[in-house]
Amino acid sequence: MNRIFAKSLTKDHIGQNLTLVGWLEDFRDMGKIGFISARDMTGNFQGVITGNLLSAFREVPRQSIILVNGAIQETRAENFQVEVKVEKVELLSRAVNPLPIDPTGRVESSMDKRLDSRALDLRNVRISNIFRTRSYALYLIRNFLYSRMFMEVNTPKIIGNATEGGADLFSFEYFSKKAYLAQSPQLYKEQLTLGLERVFEISSYFRAEPSHTVRHLSEFVSVDLEAAFLDYCDIMDIVEELITSTINDLFIQRGKEMKYYDNKEEITVDKIPRVSYQKCLDDLKGLGESLQFGDDLSDLALRKLGEIYPKFYFIIDWPTKLKPFYILEHKNKSDLSKSFDLQYGYLEIVSGGTREHNSERLRNKLLEKGLDPRSFSDHLQTFEWGMPPHSGCGIGFDRLMMILTNSTNIREVVLYPRDTERLSP
Repeated sequence: MNRIFAKSLTKDHIGQNLTLVGWLEDFRDMGKIGFISARDMTGNFQGVITGNLLSAFREVPRQSIILVNGAIQETRAENFQVEVKVEKVELLSRAVNPLPIDPTGRVESSMDKRLDSRALDLRNVRISNIFRTRSYALYLIRNFLYSRMFMEVNTPKIIGNATEGGADLFSFEYFSKKAYLAQSPQLYKEQLTLGLERVFEISSYFRAEPSHTVRHLSEFVSVDLEAAFLDYCDIMDIVEELITSTINDLFIQRGKEMKYYDNKEEITVDKIPRVSYQKCLDDLKGLGESLQFGDDLSDLALRKLGEIYPKFYFIIDWPTKLKPFYILEHKNKSDLSKSFDLQYGYLEIVSGGTREHNSERLRNKLLEKGLDPRSFSDHLQTFEWGMPPHSGCGIGFDRLMMILTNSTNIREVVLYPRDTERLSP
């Protein structure tokens, strides 16, 4: 098939006989002449139909897949450079009307209805742009990490222990043994720094949290990275540069797509401030929210902080007791951990820190957290083979996409979201 995409059509093609394929969006029947508007993955094109083809085309339902062939000619239409004088039409696939949703977006549908018909929903230009942006953001993030000498790895998603000690794991029977779906690659990526030094993984993970919010999913994509011989300040530098460069490159390289989100003023950033946990407590006290040192920052508290820091900001040096067993504390102040969270207003995007690399101290921390070191024997063993000092973080990619696309619901930016209610399609 000598096909050309809609985006590629220009006045240079006038007089040429070309073939285009797409789904029919509109058909204007003017009696003796008809105008079709069809769309492919790159954009839409217009065709002019007359004669016997016109009467046959009246039976073609909207959203059907059509192939048109004809001469490219000048047009008076404002939205097209050229149009096709259709000489041949082939119906490749008939759409059964009425459709469950209107993919042009002229008639709004609920989120649930759209997700039930997600494949059709992707014919909406605004929705498909979200996933083009998502694809390119992943490309940029990978390239950035490769340029910083990180190596991409793949760790198991079926694991034998609840490795981080959390209760929010999906368990199932695995050949007569109990297994879990991984909630992160944390322990694996730490182990891999022993020989590979700098690693990253972009993959799906799973948490059985009974959350019913617009920012939680049971299956989510995380960008995890770990590096030997760097501390948490170095990792924050990397995260800051990664976020900044990704946003800037998206607006430079994908400006046409980004315009749909109307958010450049809000998300552009040059430098991300670093605010201590204690400073957050002081700020909250000024807003009438009194918290004691060691209290976690509730959703309400984070929303109030978001009024002071509405864009990206790091919360650093959290109380040690609020962080997992593998986070290292400050040498001279053991109640403070070398940790950070990256926030966008109230929304947590990244969590990371410097890791404990001494096997004996790590064993003691497991006991302090009420965890059985025997369940971590494979992990602890690697720390006796010369584990380097290391740090890392996990980036909630779906939440980052919410920010990049100005979306208020995380389900908007995930093709087939899984939450407490949704298991299909």
